[in-house]
Amino acid sequence: MRNAKPLPQFKSEDDERDFWATHDSSEYFDWDKALHNSVFPSLKPSNRTINLRLPEYLLELIKQEANKRDVPYQSLIKTKLYEVFQAAQAAKPA
Repeated sequence: MRNAKPLPQFKSEDDERDFWATHDSSEYFDWDKALHNSVFPSLKPSNRTINLRLPEYLLELIKQEANKRDVPYQSLIKTKLYEVFQAAQAAKPA
């Protein structure tokens, strides 16, 4: 067992990311106290499968746009839906 260095206080995630990019974590944690073989049986996938009926022409447009962007079409659909709902939330009066 050894003494671990105290962790610095970070002002932002960027500061913390920069710190860990240049420092060895073994100096800041006592790995002898780490838990091994942890099991998380209650974790469930965060995605849910749904069926969505779209007109064929719309699906083709989506696939073409996804192809231009070199992303899977389902990812493009999720991104666009998220953007629409974020914009709607931002437009709501407080």
